[in-house]
Amino acid sequence: MQLSGATASQLLEAMDSGEMTAADIVRAHLDAIASLDESVGTFLSVDAEAALTQAAEVDRKRAAGEPLGPLAGLPVAVKDNICTRGRATTCASRMLENFVPPYDAHIVERLNSADAVIIGKTNLDEFAMGSSTENSALKVTRNPWNVDCTPGGSSGGSAAAVAAALAPLAIGSDTGGSIRQPASFCGVVGMKPTYGRVSRYGLVAFASSLDQIGPFANDVAGAALLLERLAGHDARDSTSVDCPVPAYSQSVDQPLEGLRVGVVQEYLGEGTDDDVRSAIETAIAVYRSQGAEIVDISLPHTKYAVATYYLIACSEASSNLARYDGIHYGHRAEQFESLVDLYAASREEGFGDEVKRRIMLGVYALSEGYSDQYYVKALKVRRLIRNDFDAAFQNVDVIVGPTFPTPAFRIGELVDDPLQMYLSDICTIGANLAGIPGISIPCGISASGLPIGLQLLAGPFEEEKLLRAARMFERETDWHTRRPSLSQ
Repeated sequence: MQLSGATASQLLEAMDSGEMTAADIVRAHLDAIASLDESVGTFLSVDAEAALTQAAEVDRKRAAGEPLGPLAGLPVAVKDNICTRGRATTCASRMLENFVPPYDAHIVERLNSADAVIIGKTNLDEFAMGSSTENSALKVTRNPWNVDCTPGGSSGGSAAAVAAALAPLAIGSDTGGSIRQPASFCGVVGMKPTYGRVSRYGLVAFASSLDQIGPFANDVAGAALLLERLAGHDARDSTSVDCPVPAYSQSVDQPLEGLRVGVVQEYLGEGTDDDVRSAIETAIAVYRSQGAEIVDISLPHTKYAVATYYLIACSEASSNLARYDGIHYGHRAEQFESLVDLYAASREEGFGDEVKRRIMLGVYALSEGYSDQYYVKALKVRRLIRNDFDAAFQNVDVIVGPTFPTPAFRIGELVDDPLQMYLSDICTIGANLAGIPGISIPCGISASGLPIGLQLLAGPFEEEKLLRAARMFERETDWHTRRPSLSQ
């Protein structure tokens, strides 16, 4: 059995049967990281000793017949904006390059209690601000399908780790598509849960009303298994919702009867790549062949989504990142002439260009005399966008469309055109503004050999329905089994 590249279900079965130990599985993935990650650049840090120690403890428990968690022995990669006690959490920024948290994030506690093995921390766009992982201050991550292309962002390191078979499961955060878009680019499964479904305690904040933590996996079952463990109420996060968590892993293989699939015309408009359009149309036909009713729908306020998102996200970012001033937190400049100069120099040295750009946009949108014109108006339009989704879900169960208008673009291709990169987020940001769950699953390969992602959206807290609908497509196709040659 090829351990590197196997699904979470296959690895659990191999351990349960005694065919493999947790140490075997972790060691195989550490070997893969050692041989492949130099060319991909997914990890910012890997603690092989700690991972093997965790694996040995899982094997000891199994041999002794002690209770084991549902993720026992599975390697998991964690995005490096999620706090890990005693391990660096850099947010891929010079500002936090030396930050070692004194506590674990809620989801890290969950992983540890499930006996998962945290194999390393993955690269991202600095403070999760970007769509290509090119904004990392520490290294460049490349797409395993073509190392000249971006893996997407901001969770590009986590997506690339799963695609390159360096970890069967990974954790990312999604503020405007930062799980789903890299999942699409890298040909893996990536899911953003409903806002409030997974605790944000220990997630370094970008935009607090939009951020959400979610899973990556190489199939829908793996995403269901991981989400089941991550989800649940946490009193330390005031936005965490106290509602039951379904057994996603138990129901994921149950097809949905009478499924109504909505097709959003605004997501297939001008700028959609021909290969992407063709793959989405073929995916819709797969659902139709399974008896689903296909319904054309409209989300009329989609045209305002990009402006609305960037006003809200940048405003919240400017507030959240104000604490990194060289005094309270973060990098402190060595050369300065006054207190004000210390603040300015520390932030100038600590933040990259994209973070500075978004802070300045946010400060302007919140400034006296402009906040009503920009930030407050954006909040009102956000409500209209949510109303569009609420109305659509009165008529359909799920909404489908492309995750991103194009396959992965080349590294450096859009680095000098941030506006074009912002505009390309049109298909993903609506889910964050509305607070609803979304998932990206592989649905095709472009003529240039790059993956294409199908996005499915559902109503609030309907992750179970979303996973079952995604699995219906996955069961009828083999796109999720395709692997880049890099990992073979």
